[in-house]
Amino acid sequence: MKAGILGTYGSWAILAAAVAVLAGCAALAGGPKGNAKVPEPAKEVELDRYLGRWFELARYENRFERGCEGVTADYSLRADGLIEVRNTCRQGAPDGPARESLGRAKRVPDSRGAKLKVSFWGPFYVGNYWVLDHADDYTWSIVGEPSGRFLWILTREARPSAQLRRMLFERAAALGYDTSRLRPTAQ
Repeated sequence: MKAGILGTYGSWAILAAAVAVLAGCAALAGGPKGNAKVPEPAKEVELDRYLGRWFELARYENRFERGCEGVTADYSLRADGLIEVRNTCRQGAPDGPARESLGRAKRVPDSRGAKLKVSFWGPFYVGNYWVLDHADDYTWSIVGEPSGRFLWILTREARPSAQLRRMLFERAAALGYDTSRLRPTAQ
């Protein structure tokens, strides 16, 4: 008896695809936690003051920024009320070839503006972006998400003072993060 178009090979292909999807999900969920008890954001975020360009001072290494230096994040308000997210990284060095990711974010209700859901693909807002703390004058920001696997320290200046860098690492530690896992970003 002849197998249909999918037949035996089709069944194996479907099984292989399902295993690949599950492995991908496990990889995304895995990885070491830098903070087992991520705190709620410390204060309200005024979106109009948060918008603009941010420079990445340091981060927990992650697959989507591997090899990135000169990282910037630009946030602007769209006509539909969503936030445009434009992340730029330079491969290998601050003057290396640019790679850009364009996405959008929406505010999470009842979060005092400190939590966003982010999408870089399709209609799915799956990424969590929590502004855990920020300067009153919006010159720095510490960003994480609920799993404790991701952390970013952002500043408005490409090369902030050593004193500010030290203070931000201390603040991240006070929020419960393992600062030995922070990878400085060359600007």
